[in-house]
Amino acid sequence: MSMEKHRKRIDEIDEKLTQLFLERMGVSADIAEFKKENGLPIRDPGREREKLSSIMEKASPDMQPYLRSLYLTLFEVGRAHQHRLSGTSSGLSDRVEAAIAETPKILPDAPLVACQGIEGAYSQIASEKMFHAPNIMYFSNFESVFSAIDQGLCRYGVLPLENSTAGSVNAIYDLMMKYDFSIVRSARIKVDHCLLVNRGASVGDIKEIFSHEQALAQCAGFIKSLGNVKITPCENTAGAAKMLYESGRKDAAALSSSSCAELYGLECLRSSVQDHGGNFTRFICISKKLEIYPGADKTSVMLILPHKPGSLYHALSGLYALGVNINKLESRPLPESDFEFMFYFDLSTSVYSGSFKQMLVRLEESSKMLRYLGSYMEVV
Repeated sequence: MSMEKHRKRIDEIDEKLTQLFLERMGVSADIAEFKKENGLPIRDPGREREKLSSIMEKASPDMQPYLRSLYLTLFEVGRAHQHRLSGTSSGLSDRVEAAIAETPKILPDAPLVACQGIEGAYSQIASEKMFHAPNIMYFSNFESVFSAIDQGLCRYGVLPLENSTAGSVNAIYDLMMKYDFSIVRSARIKVDHCLLVNRGASVGDIKEIFSHEQALAQCAGFIKSLGNVKITPCENTAGAAKMLYESGRKDAAALSSSSCAELYGLECLRSSVQDHGGNFTRFICISKKLEIYPGADKTSVMLILPHKPGSLYHALSGLYALGVNINKLESRPLPESDFEFMFYFDLSTSVYSGSFKQMLVRLEESSKMLRYLGSYMEVV
C-alpha cells in the first residue's frame, strides 16, 4: 500500500475521532450541568479509575501505555471543559479577584524596601529598576529581608531568585516555604562582574579573590585563568568590594559591579569577566499583603503533590489542557519529610484571562497543598 493510501486512511479515522470527541464533550457538558445542579464535585477519581481499568482490559499490553496516556488526557480536557461551564471558583480565586479590585493602578514611587547587602549591591540596582526612588533598608542576610516584610518593618523586599549562568538561589526557595508573602513584581538585571583592586595593584599581584558564591560560580572560567588564587566567599558582591577597600591589600581583588568601583574608590582591571556575556539575574519584589497590579501576566505557585505515581503528570497535564505555559519548574525537599518535595512553578498566563480561575481550581484539585505566591509583571 502506498503512503498516500495510508495517509488517506489516517484522515478518515481522524475525521471519525473528531466527531466522537465533540460528541463526548457534549455529553461532558451535560454532566457538568447535572453536577452543578446537584452540588457534586467536578472530579470523580473513583469513576476515572474504574473507567481506565475497564479500557485497559480491552488493549494488548504493548498498547496499554499509549491508551492510558490518551484517556488521562481526555479526562483532563473533559474536566477543564466542565470547570469552565460550571464557573467553578474557590476561596483563593475570590481572594485574587478582591486583590485585583483593591490594588492601586501603579506601584508607589518611594516605598521602604528591604534588600540584602550594602550600598552598591545588585539588589539595589533591581530596586531602582522597579521603583522610581526607593528608600532602601539593608540587611545582612536573605532571611532578615523576609523577616522585615513579615513583621511589617518594610513594605517591600527585593531578593535574587535565579541567575542565567549559576542557576537558582536555593536559599530563597527554602525561605519561601517558611514565610508568608506575595510576589508583586520581578525584574531581570544584566549582571557584569568586574575585577576590582585597590589602586596600584596589578593582575599578577592577586593571591585572593572576594565575592559572593553566585558571582564566583558565574566567573569560574576567569578565576581559573588567574592560576592558584584563594577564593573567599562573601555575603554579597558589594560587601566584597567594601572589604577589599577597607583591607587596603594590593594582593587581593573583588568581583563586583562597576558602580562599586566608583563607590569605594577601587580600580577596575577587567570588565565583564563572567563566563557568559548574557548573564542575567532575576529578582523578585515581595510584600506581606497580596497586591496585583495591572499588566500581571505571570503567576507563581508552590505545590505539595501526593506522593504517588502520576501526581506531577496530573498537575502538568491540567496546565497543558488549559494552554498555560510553564516558564520554570523547581523542586525542593520538604524539611523533616519522607522524600516529599515542594514544587515551585512560574506560569505564563494573564490574571485577566478566562483560564486563570480554572487554573487555580485545577491546581488546588491536583495538589495536597497549594500556595499562591502572586501574579505580577516582569520588568526587563
